[in-house]
This record gives sequence, C-alpha cells and structure tokens, in this order.
Amino acid sequence: MLNIDELKFDEKGLIPAVVVDSITKKVLTVAYMNRESLAISMEKGKTCFWSRSRQELWLKGETSGNYQHIVSITADCDNDALVVVVEKDGPACHLGTDSCFTKPVYQSEELHEFTLQGLADLLQGRMEERPEGSYTTYLFDKGMDKILKKVGEECTEVIIGAKNGDKKETVYEIADLAYHVMVLMTQMGISVEDVHRELASRHVIDHKVKQEKMV
Repeated sequence: MLNIDELKFDEKGLIPAVVVDSITKKVLTVAYMNRESLAISMEKGKTCFWSRSRQELWLKGETSGNYQHIVSITADCDNDALVVVVEKDGPACHLGTDSCFTKPVYQSEELHEFTLQGLADLLQGRMEERPEGSYTTYLFDKGMDKILKKVGEECTEVIIGAKNGDKKETVYEIADLAYHVMVLMTQMGISVEDVHRELASRHVIDHKVKQEKMV
C-alpha cells in the first residue's frame, strides 16, 4: 500500500480523482483531493474532495444524501492521479444524473461499448415503450409464463452445448440464456446492482469460511 506522502500533489496541493462506479464501471465524476480530504476519505470510507470553486472541503453527499462509499483507491504509475471505486447512494452529478459524463462528443460507427447495465437500461426501455417488431417487446407482451419458458429452454441448450463439448455453441447459448434471464430480471424489477450485491455478499461469506478453516 502506498503512503499518502508518496503521492504527487500539484503546485496547489491537489491530485485529480476519477470516481468510478464499482458495479457498472461507469466514470461518475472527476474531482480533486488534497492531503486532508484524502485522509478524511480514507478515515470515513466516503469520498471527500477539495472544492476549487468554494475553496473548502466537500464531503460528497453531506447535503444531498448521495454518499459515495469507497471500495478502493488506486494511484497511477506516476503517483499523480487516483481512481476511486465507489458504491453510491444516489446520483453522482449535482444535476441529478447518474454520472457527470452525459454529453457525447464522438461515437465510433464500428466499435460499440457493451455493459450489462447498458443492456438492462435497453430492456427497461423496451418494457416501458413496447416498440413494434421487437422480440423483447414480444416477450413482455406475452408475460411471465413465456419469459420463464424461454429461460428454461435456454438452460437446456446450454447443457446440451456443454455436454457435447462444443465451446463456441456453449458460449452462444450462455449469451442467449443471459439475455433471457435479464428480461426476467426486468419483468420482476430486479436490477444488475441487486445481483451484484448478492454475489458480493456471498464472496465475503466464502472468505470468512476459508479463514475459519485455516484457523
């Protein structure tokens, strides 16, 4: 672990901090810390920044309630910038948006970013808007029984592909299964974050069990 004294603050005593959502991996904001705000962040486990406009310490969420609980802080190779991974209680931006970065400047026509959260957002939109000609709309229109039937069918296809030792086919079927499971999640109001938290809690339990066995 680096010591704060090993970090390189600029001539104003500041270091940039890129705040990233631990679940979506989305960049939430870029702010600045000084030694004091970094020390407070580490002590409280919540992001605390130095406001350059107000020239004062700023504990994120102290007014809005949108605290950012720190998972980790990592310095770059030159020790002059930080990545702060957080679990957030609410919008990161003062405008009420999930992230401060919402204004597209450039998008490649060939390359496309994919995230599970992005897929979840798309499915939510399909459920609410029900555009004609969409397979996802068809599933939502048919309802829970149809969605569950498709999840069951895709489970079987995964098993068959794996049993045959066909990696390519199994990957294809796992993708189909993941899609239909996420349709089910959307139908039931289950978020990617809900599943992430459940898996994370199991990881902690497993870690404790291993420790107990070692003792």
